[in-house]
Amino acid sequence: MKVVILAGGLGTRISEYTKLIPKPMINVNGKPLIYHIMKNYAKYGFKNFIIASGYKGHIIKNFFKKKHHDWKVSVVDTGKKTMTGGRVKRLKKKIGNETFFLTYGDGISNINIKRLFNFHKKNKKLITLTAVRPPARFGFVKIKGNKVYYFKEKSKTEEGWINGGFFVVEPMFLKMISRDNTFLEREPLEKATRIGQLSAFKHTGFWQCVDTKRDLDKLKVKFKKN
Repeated sequence: MKVVILAGGLGTRISEYTKLIPKPMINVNGKPLIYHIMKNYAKYGFKNFIIASGYKGHIIKNFFKKKHHDWKVSVVDTGKKTMTGGRVKRLKKKIGNETFFLTYGDGISNINIKRLFNFHKKNKKLITLTAVRPPARFGFVKIKGNKVYYFKEKSKTEEGWINGGFFVVEPMFLKMISRDNTFLEREPLEKATRIGQLSAFKHTGFWQCVDTKRDLDKLKVKFKKN
C-alpha cells in the first residue's frame, strides 16, 4: 500500500529555515521531519512512499538517494505553485487504482497506522482523516459517532477536533479534485462531508505539526523527553 506525503509547499511561516531547505527537511533530533513521519509508517510495515515535492524538491531527492534502507521512495516534482489537492491529483497514475495513505510532510505523530487503516476499511468511506485536539487553527471537524458532519478549514473561533492529516483515501476521491490550484482541505473534503463520505479516526496520543518556529521548538523539547 502506497504512502503519499505532501512536501512541496513554500513553508513561508517558518522562512528562517525554508529560505535554504523545504520545510519537511528541517532537522529534528538528527533527522528531517519527513524521515520521522516515514519511520512511523514503516514501523507498521508500510514502506512504499511517494513524496509530492515542489519547492527545493531536489534537496529531498538527494537525501533519499544517500539513504540505505528497505523503503521504496519515489520523489515526484508536482510543481512549485501547485496546491495540496492538485499535488495529489498529479500523482493519480503513480497511485493507481488502490487505497492509499496521505499525509503532510510537517506533522509528526505516534498514531497507530494499522488501527487507522482498519478503521477506514470498517467504515467504508471514500476518505478518512485523523482528528486530533490541539489549538483550533486548522481544519475544524465536528463528529457524530465516526462520521464527519461538518468540516471547515482553519477556523480560529471554534474549538474541538481538528484535521491532523494522516488520511486513508480511496482512489475515487481523486475525482473530487479538479485542478492544480485546488486545496485538498477546501472543495474536496467539504464535498466529501456533504455526501457523507468523510469519516474521522480520533487520535488522542501525540501529534505536533511544524507551522512556525514556536511549533518546531515545542517538537524539539518533546523529542528530548522521548
